[in-house]
Amino acid sequence: MAVLEKQQLVNIQTQRLTFSGAAGAIEALRDDPVLATGASARGVAVIAHPHPLFGGTMNNKVVQTLARAFVQCGWSAVRFNFRGVGASEGPYDHGHGEAADMLSVVEQVAPQGVPLALAGFSFGAFVTSHAVAALWPARPIEKIVLVGTAASRFEVTPLPPEAQDRVLVVHGEMDDTVPLAAVMDWARPQSLPVTVVPGGEHFFHGQLPLLKNLVVRHLNA
Repeated sequence: MAVLEKQQLVNIQTQRLTFSGAAGAIEALRDDPVLATGASARGVAVIAHPHPLFGGTMNNKVVQTLARAFVQCGWSAVRFNFRGVGASEGPYDHGHGEAADMLSVVEQVAPQGVPLALAGFSFGAFVTSHAVAALWPARPIEKIVLVGTAASRFEVTPLPPEAQDRVLVVHGEMDDTVPLAAVMDWARPQSLPVTVVPGGEHFFHGQLPLLKNLVVRHLNA
């Protein structure tokens, strides 16, 4: 059950939440779109952050950019800290426990019947790929966004062929953390398109507005 804390953050549309997970509490933030009276959000997007052992948190700028894109398109965006990050409990678990964390958040914010989107950046994209595999085809996932997918460092699972028209994969041409070639090697057997940002590096410095526009375009397609 999520617990809402009052008066958190400057943006009054942002709520600080705590969810229960297999390793204990999971710290999260939820951003809701401003909607006309009586209107409802398109669904809930759950967004995963980069590597916990290298400073990755739910406040990462790429993760925040993804959240803003979803909110702009009428989705509620939930970003959370993996186990061992911030107030989230438990030790780092090489992606296995982190995938369980993501699935726990999904279960609590977007149960069956609620339209669901999943997104992740870097290590978070690797975790998201496994969350997609665990959920599909038991429930539909409306949109999937993978940015800076850590294909050179982890075993990113292939995406279900039936999901591919719902997927956006974005990578920087000059990414020296995860070489573009590694993502192409992962995508090629799936015939999965990859959107390449010319001159972009791993954290998309100076190109976050472009990244946001690419995600918005995908969500509105």
